[in-house]
Formats: sequence, C-alpha cells, structure tokens
Amino acid sequence: MTQPVVPEKNWLIRYAELLGGWVKRAGIQQDAEDAVQDAALKMLEMGQVAPRNPTHYFHRMVMNQSVSIFRSEQVRQTQNVDDLADDAVPTSASAEEHYEANELMRTMQQALALLPDTCQEAFRLRQVEGLSNNEIAQKMGVSLNMVERYMMRTIRHLQDHL
Repeated sequence: MTQPVVPEKNWLIRYAELLGGWVKRAGIQQDAEDAVQDAALKMLEMGQVAPRNPTHYFHRMVMNQSVSIFRSEQVRQTQNVDDLADDAVPTSASAEEHYEANELMRTMQQALALLPDTCQEAFRLRQVEGLSNNEIAQKMGVSLNMVERYMMRTIRHLQDHL
C-alpha cells in the first residue's frame, strides 16, 4: 500500500536560499530577483492549490520567468528606433511647441518693454549675460540694493503680465 503524497510545506521559508541560488545562476542580479519575486507571488496567489512539490515547482516557475525576462530584454535591445511610434521618440519640438514658445517670448518682450530702461537693463544683464547682482551694480553704476529693487520690480511685473 502506497502512502499518499503530502505536499511540501513552508517552501517560502527557503525563499532567501532560493533567491541566492538564482542570482548566482542568472548573472544579472536584478533580473534574477525579478524572476524569483514574480514566481513567489504566483505561488502565493495559488493558495491552497499548491503542487505536491512546491520547491521543484517554484524552481520551474523561476526558470520560465527568467527565460521570459531574457527574451523581452533581447527584443527591447534589438528594437529599431525607426520602428517606434513618432510620439515615443520625439526628435524635435512640434509645431505647437514652437508656436507656444514664440508666443511666450513675444508676450515677455512686450511686458519688458513696459518697464523703465534701468529695469530692462538689469534684467538683460542677469538673464542674457549671466552677471551677478554685484556685477550688475558695478556695470550700471548703482548700489546693490538698487539692482535688487530693479530685479524684484521686473519679476513682479512679468508675473502679472504672463
């Protein structure tokens, strides 16, 4: 008389050991971890329907998952950029983006034109030439405090008009 086969229990206790073994085999740690975690999740979702030898079944699931990951990585690496959809690989700004940038620049220029020349000059020296407030003060022949006032006035003005 043969004994009924009793399903192996507590395979999850050996998870760390199983993970370590697959990481050594795979060569790419992240892929191995992904495969083991996916397989473990599937095993846990099975619940009471566990196979007789969960450890063997788990190893088989990890192997299958590893192959799937490897294959999808091969496809991803060999995919030609020309085969991708145009919106997936933008090579330049769209006509709409160009239009919006031009409109913003035009609106900003109009708003700056409403400011006194001193504010415009301080803003230009900061934004175009990249000078510090001290350098702007020296170049314009005004105090540092005055340059800070010019910049604050310009920024508030631009915020109101943009």
